[in-house]
Amino acid sequence: MSSEFSAVNLADPSEAQKKAWQHDGFLIVRNFFSARETADLLRWTDEITNAPEVPGRHMVYYETSRTEPDKRVIQRIENFCPFHAEFDRVVRNGRLSLWLDKLMGGPTVLFKEKINFKLPGSAGFEPHQDQQAGWSRYAPLFVTALVTLDPATLANGCLELVPGKHRQGLIGEEWTPLSWDDLGLEPVETAPGDVVFFDSFVPHASKPNQTNAPRRILYLTYNRADHGDHRVQYFADKRREFPPDVERDGKTDYTFRV
Repeated sequence: MSSEFSAVNLADPSEAQKKAWQHDGFLIVRNFFSARETADLLRWTDEITNAPEVPGRHMVYYETSRTEPDKRVIQRIENFCPFHAEFDRVVRNGRLSLWLDKLMGGPTVLFKEKINFKLPGSAGFEPHQDQQAGWSRYAPLFVTALVTLDPATLANGCLELVPGKHRQGLIGEEWTPLSWDDLGLEPVETAPGDVVFFDSFVPHASKPNQTNAPRRILYLTYNRADHGDHRVQYFADKRREFPPDVERDGKTDYTFRV
C-alpha cells in the first residue's frame, strides 16, 4: 500500500507520510512502538482487564461467543485512561498525540479510548465509517490511532480499509452498517507495535477471529482541540444510551449497531 511506512523518524511524520495520509485517509506505520513499549501496553491491558468492574468507572462490554453460544466473552473496554495513569500518559502526552497534531493540522485532544479484544470465537465488525455513529454531534472530523498489541492477521480478523473514499464524506446513513459488496476493502495485517492512523470517514471493517488466540488492539480516537474537548460528554452519553454490562438493568435489550 502507498500509505505503509517503517518508523524511521518517530518524532514527526515525513512529507511522504503526510502525502500518503491525505491521499488514502489512513497511514500505516510499522514498529511505531518498540518491543519494550508494546510489552508495557500489554501489561497495562492485563491490569485493566483484571480490575474490578465498578459502575461509573471503566466500561467493560461482553458478547456471545460464536463458537460457544452459552458463553459470554469480553469484547472491549472503554473509558480507562482516568483510572490508569501510565496508559493516560502515553495516550495523551506521548508520540501518538504529537503525530495526531501533525496529521490533523493543529493541537488535538483525546475523544475516546478503547481496547478491542476479539477473543477466539468473537465476531467481527460490519463495514462502517466511524462518523456514522453519531459523532458529528461532537466534531466534524476525528482520527483514530490503531495500536497493535497482538498480531492481527487475515485468520483472526485484521482491520480492512478502503483507500481514498474518505474524500467522499459520509457515504452511509447514521447507525446503519455499509454493505461488504463492491466497497473495495483491503486487509491490513499488522504486528505488535505497528500503528494505523485513519480518519473517521474511512470505511473499515473486520472479520471474526477464527484462531485460538486473542487479537487485542487499542483504538485511540482524537479530534482537533479547536473543535472542543468532548470526551467526558461522549462517555456520559454512551453510558446512558449503551451502558457497560455491569450497569445494565437486565430488562432493556441493548443492540450494538456500528
